[in-house]
Amino acid sequence: MEFGRTQEQAIRHNEGPMMILAGPGSGKTTVITQRIKYLTESLNINPADILVITFTRAAAEEMKERYIRLTGNASRVTFGTFHSIFFRILKLAYRYTAQNIVRPEQQMQFIRELAGKEELELEDENEFISSILSEISSVKGEMIDLRHYYSRNCPDETFRRICSGYEEQMRRLGLIDFDDMMVMCRQLFLERQDILAAWQRRYRYILIDEFQDINRLQYEIIRMIAEPENNLFIVGDDDQSIYRFRGAKPEIMLGFERDYPGAGRILLDVNYRCTEEIAGPAMRLIENNEKRFSKKIRTNGARGKQIITRIWQDSFEENNRIAEEIKAYQAAGYRYGDIAVLYRTNSGPRLLMEKLMEYNLPFKARDSVPNLYEHWISRNILTYIRIALGSRERADFLQIINRPKRYISRDSLRNPQVSFNELREWYHDKDWVADRIENLEYDLKAVSRMSPLAAVNYIRQGVGYDGFLEEFAAGRRMKPEELFETADQLKESAAGFKTFEEWFRHIEDYGEELKRQAQAGLKEKSQDAVTLATMHGSKGLEFKIVYILDANEGVTPHGKAALDEDMEEERRLFYVAMTRARERLHVYAVKERYHKKAELSRFVEEYLCKE
Repeated sequence: MEFGRTQEQAIRHNEGPMMILAGPGSGKTTVITQRIKYLTESLNINPADILVITFTRAAAEEMKERYIRLTGNASRVTFGTFHSIFFRILKLAYRYTAQNIVRPEQQMQFIRELAGKEELELEDENEFISSILSEISSVKGEMIDLRHYYSRNCPDETFRRICSGYEEQMRRLGLIDFDDMMVMCRQLFLERQDILAAWQRRYRYILIDEFQDINRLQYEIIRMIAEPENNLFIVGDDDQSIYRFRGAKPEIMLGFERDYPGAGRILLDVNYRCTEEIAGPAMRLIENNEKRFSKKIRTNGARGKQIITRIWQDSFEENNRIAEEIKAYQAAGYRYGDIAVLYRTNSGPRLLMEKLMEYNLPFKARDSVPNLYEHWISRNILTYIRIALGSRERADFLQIINRPKRYISRDSLRNPQVSFNELREWYHDKDWVADRIENLEYDLKAVSRMSPLAAVNYIRQGVGYDGFLEEFAAGRRMKPEELFETADQLKESAAGFKTFEEWFRHIEDYGEELKRQAQAGLKEKSQDAVTLATMHGSKGLEFKIVYILDANEGVTPHGKAALDEDMEEERRLFYVAMTRARERLHVYAVKERYHKKAELSRFVEEYLCKE
């Protein structure tokens, strides 16, 4: 097998710290597996002395399989994730077993019970629980003093009580989570130099893949194990660090040579995946980031088509065109599996999924796609419509009766079926509440005669639901625009249907398709289908044809990207998306989102700029 000049240098590195900058499609997995072979076969290093760390179990398995195919033997080289390695260390020190690892559903239940004691008003309990668990993980992974942590999801004191209660429950039941594995490992090594020395003797050569995604705690522990020889061979790409929200610190890689003066640095400077017409603009884009290693990447000479950059009138036109083009590519001889559509967040593909269903085109979503129609805001608006069409279920009325505030109590809705006459009777001595009941009844009759789009607009503006959302956001330190976006998406959906009956049938079909996707998961790998993925979910994948959806300001870069470091991460994410394409790249934007003017993403202007 032939290697490029820099690949050969990396494979044949002898001892001491070495940083390999591995851009997209540069053959980094080949370099890592060939280096292990070189260490064991050419330098006669004991395979048991070698530790190879990846970030996912799948990546560790793939690396191991590649190495076995290369050498023909299942050697004693250790392949694993950070968590699996740290757990092995704890297992030997403390006799832990798999029974001590907390299950995700247990974690959810602990937080659910603790949040219940706080009597918080939660619209989406599962989303709140996931967010709190993510924050607890950040506190541990970044070694933050709880007293100095400010929660994004609830009052700070509430978060501290929930966090402390969670830790107490875990200790009481003898359970640990993935972050505990890191915290306890570090503590063990600090307190027991003899145990640390044993692991230092065990793993004299350490290779780490995707190093740009490492967090502080992982790095600190690995540095301890690597001493005193410091045979650390790290492989990564600072331009592809996209997991800051999970605690990844790209600055660790940028500071590696400061931590290890005299460390080597090799740039794998050939992109074997993309054509020059894709790699060149992608490089122009990422060069706008300031906190990065400067690099010149070239392709292996393959030429192809220019990036197709288009601005459509709105999302309907954009997604319609993508569906038509996918059909055309398939007719031209491409497989559906050669094509991927990438988007910034997991709510991005809803319209496209609906269009692909309409065209009967097979697709598989790599990330779970939330059902817009099950979001609490959508449920509220759809409940208004259900009541307008005749529902008198108490549960329906309880959901919307004080959205906006009408000062109607639960007690007044005491019967399973609600009667407006009984409601008026209940409030006969409170004219101002009776007026609100009259207004509600009038509004519901009006809604019943409208089209779906007009009904959604009327509920938001005429009934005052948007006013309720503004109050809700103010009470939770949120921007109301975050909530309006869900209502805007529902409005966008409603615009495609003339009658409520058609719309409700579509909502049901869409829900069934999402369930089918979730059940199928990625088991249907053999199925020839278009891949739908978030930009994060596309990392590590490649396709002949890639579409980037909604290249607009506020989408990509995301509207929440306020700081310079956030913007640099957003740019890296767009770079990752662009470099998934081998032959053809389509970048699509719209002039209008939710009937409001949309601005073209700055990233499009950056990659088009040929200065």
